[in-house]
Amino acid sequence: MHTENSRERERERAMADALVGAEVRSIFIYPIKSCRGISVSQAPITLTGFRWDRQWLIVNGKGRAYTQRVEPKLALVRVELPMEAFSEDWEPTKSSCLVIRAPGMDELKVPLRRPGDISCGVSVWEWSGSAFDEGEEASKWFSNYLGKPSQLVRFNEATENRAVDPNYACGYKVTFSDGYPFMLLSQSSLDALNKLLKEPIPINRFRPNILVGGCEPFSEDLWKEIKINKFTFQGVKLCSRCKVPTINQETAIAGSEPTKTLMTFRSDKVLRPTRKHQGKVYFGQNLVCKDSFTGGKGKMIKVGDPVRVVEMVPSCDDAPA
Repeated sequence: MHTENSRERERERAMADALVGAEVRSIFIYPIKSCRGISVSQAPITLTGFRWDRQWLIVNGKGRAYTQRVEPKLALVRVELPMEAFSEDWEPTKSSCLVIRAPGMDELKVPLRRPGDISCGVSVWEWSGSAFDEGEEASKWFSNYLGKPSQLVRFNEATENRAVDPNYACGYKVTFSDGYPFMLLSQSSLDALNKLLKEPIPINRFRPNILVGGCEPFSEDLWKEIKINKFTFQGVKLCSRCKVPTINQETAIAGSEPTKTLMTFRSDKVLRPTRKHQGKVYFGQNLVCKDSFTGGKGKMIKVGDPVRVVEMVPSCDDAPA
């Protein structure tokens, strides 16, 4: 009983610490899966995550997704959206474009108004369905850049439904994200990792949507429910990391770090000693937003918004992963 009371007091202290001064430091949108992200000061929230996040996907000749895991050159593809695209209720005009650039390539402009052509047999991880085909010019551009048949497609939310794993969050959906609508990481966690690395790495290695400041390192592991401004988010799964964080986003060259160092203190063996070990490393927390998005205005998150912890789990061993 004494031990249980001590753990409860520790958890209450951790929650109190997490309540003080935490705020949104940065917001990142990744319009094309596995290409570079955009740092924005605000972003509209939708059922599938931030608006414009992972709306587009590059696929091979068989419709299968390309990612940095197999095509690290995608790290060098820069994308740009109109500034007003992140304003509330903004809708594209005929001239609105997604602008795409890469080394050695001419600029590509993709109209934001949805195309009429449909491409069937598009697949990413476990999901397959149809998507909008962004046309021959985009196909040639990515085929030339990657040196193999490629196509740019856009998720068709009107006809397709890609569900989040119901074992972790039932009733939620995504577009072309790996698995969850939002991924959150704290600046203090990155700082703690960088103290252990010979060469510090930037946040873009981990591709979060929300970067939080003003909390203890790795405190986000334990966040079961938080409020960002007035919106309620649920932490549904510790984020297990793949090869992508080892890819330098400025050169597209992969190395051994930070995974080598993360394995020493962020592996499932270390963080989840009573669970089955699969050689995974964790860094960040996957989230869903519990609020309804039917009608109404003000569905925005902004840099500087306060982050308040509502509920925590006692340890990583108790967190879904």
